[in-house]
Amino acid sequence: MSKRLLVHNSRVLSRTLGRRSSSSTLHSKAAPAVMNQGQSEMPECGHRPAAYEGSSYEQILKTRRDHLTPNLLAHFKKPLVIHTGHMQWLYDHEGRRYLDMFGGIVTVSVGHCHPKVNQALSEQTAKLWHTTNIYMHPKIHEYAERLVAKFPGKLKSVCFVNSGSEANDLAMLMARLHTGNQDILSFRNAYHGMSPYTMGLTAHSTWRFPLPGVNNGLVHVMNPDPYQGIWGGSACRDSPVQTTRDCQCREGCQAGDAYYNELEETFKYSLPRGKVAAMFAESIQGVGGTVQFPKGYLKRAAALVRANGGIFVADEVQTGFGRTGDHFWGFEGHDYVPDIVTMAKGIGNGFPLAAVVTTPEIAASLGQALHFNTYGGNPMASAVGIAVLDVIEEEQLQRNSLEVGTYFLKGLAELQQRFEIVGDVRGKGLMIGVELVGNREKRTPLATPHVLEIWEKCKDLGVLFGRGGLHGNVLRIKPPMCINRADAKFAVDVLARAITESLPKNS
Repeated sequence: MSKRLLVHNSRVLSRTLGRRSSSSTLHSKAAPAVMNQGQSEMPECGHRPAAYEGSSYEQILKTRRDHLTPNLLAHFKKPLVIHTGHMQWLYDHEGRRYLDMFGGIVTVSVGHCHPKVNQALSEQTAKLWHTTNIYMHPKIHEYAERLVAKFPGKLKSVCFVNSGSEANDLAMLMARLHTGNQDILSFRNAYHGMSPYTMGLTAHSTWRFPLPGVNNGLVHVMNPDPYQGIWGGSACRDSPVQTTRDCQCREGCQAGDAYYNELEETFKYSLPRGKVAAMFAESIQGVGGTVQFPKGYLKRAAALVRANGGIFVADEVQTGFGRTGDHFWGFEGHDYVPDIVTMAKGIGNGFPLAAVVTTPEIAASLGQALHFNTYGGNPMASAVGIAVLDVIEEEQLQRNSLEVGTYFLKGLAELQQRFEIVGDVRGKGLMIGVELVGNREKRTPLATPHVLEIWEKCKDLGVLFGRGGLHGNVLRIKPPMCINRADAKFAVDVLARAITESLPKNS
């Protein structure tokens, strides 16, 4: 590794956990337009959480081991016990404060325990918790009107459920009922849920159980990944940061054309002609490592699917509600309108809430038999959903995602210039990925122990990143959309220090 790429930090980060401050802000108007070199201290926060009074750390570990199923894996060598959250901050049982750059796996959209969302839930719980939809209650109707107003065209019918897996499961059912066809396509590296139905749609070996029938009627097509895929270039992505791969394009995107040709080959050889039910696509792949597609690819793919009798489903579970910055929905950045949109996570800021939005014609397919969701659209969830929409609008969080996210991406791109192990920086808004590599030219994943060392150091320094990609070598950065530029700079500084300290001493 070249010595000139190693920049050693001159100051130690100071974690000002006990310092008094005025208050934390949602937006930092005084922050510089360009990220300055040098380290920053943890941004101040005026929130003071109550002291933890729960079970001991040892008892929690024992209960987890003895009574919770083993699929509940905890992050870090010494797992955190988080007991309080406030906006972009989390607090552990010993009072340490962390900057949350993963947002509960892209779920906390407007901030932990946002006061307006808390108030809406509190007021609703004092009136009515649950009746199911055998009776009409006002909140689901108010929320349906507000939500569908965010969609273009004929996307005006909504069915409320409780999770992203449920939403995609229902979308699969609707697509097959509406078209009368069976085959559904998704990308390799896609994640669409873990119900028995959606497990087949998900295309990661690490998320698959060896069960019969999981792949019934499902086809995984080549992932159009401009960084790790067969084809790529320096201008493929809709992002402030592009790959370091060479680009020979004169007109259009040759990589996009090549990936589209591969999709056409699948239709020619692997599917019944004109008899496709649907294709699913995340607007930016989440669990797969914040993978973006070549510009224009999804629009062409949607046209091909429709020409073969199918419908196109946009999975907005992670990219929706303004997170990508320039649009409220990720699919809008791809310049097409899907036939079904699924959403969850940020829709409820952590409250169990999800939805499927589609056209009245497709929605009519659910009238063929009885279909019911006990908790879908319950009064509490609907009240929370309305409050989340209010906060996004009132606090201009979509705009904040664009401005802070672009600033963040450019700061991370500077790390790519400083450290050879930072192979790729990608994303848009506050949907960001940083891919760590062992060999930049070959784009091979950084060895897992090295990734974990960097990840753990970031946690010890006060920043919580997620991890994704098949090899777990992509840092997933999807914070609450209320973060400011000072937060972004602190996160970049922490990552720089963690990388520097993980490098061999003689490098």
